[in-house]
Amino acid sequence: MAVVSISMPDELLDRVDEFSEEHGYTGRSEVFREAARNLLGEFEDRKLEERDLMGVVTVLFNYESTTVEERMIRLRHEYDGLVASNVHNHVGDHYCMELFILEGDLETISTFVGKIRATQDTLTVDYSVIPVDEVGPFANAE
Repeated sequence: MAVVSISMPDELLDRVDEFSEEHGYTGRSEVFREAARNLLGEFEDRKLEERDLMGVVTVLFNYESTTVEERMIRLRHEYDGLVASNVHNHVGDHYCMELFILEGDLETISTFVGKIRATQDTLTVDYSVIPVDEVGPFANAE
């Protein structure tokens, strides 16, 4: 098995160590292996391929990190055909939340979420996707 070195803020590493201990992992390596498997498998769901999807992405960041907000604006414009709606909201005294509502295919949504996740200084990135034809009272009606 290869040994990998990564850099991260001390507080994030502390959270990983606490999580590992609280959930019975043998150590942080096991947590990172599981996280990597989950991340890589998220968009490999074959039932979502070749379907129109709706997605919701929420991003939380410190408002003093203006580079994050600038990056969100650039991505919003770069993916204008994917982003159906975008909301910026203040959360507490120091945070901003960016909400993206998406309509598109799996590959495009995956790329968009990946670029958001790769944005330095984001605190959290959460998302969900659902096939459009499974939404509403007439889903799967023939």
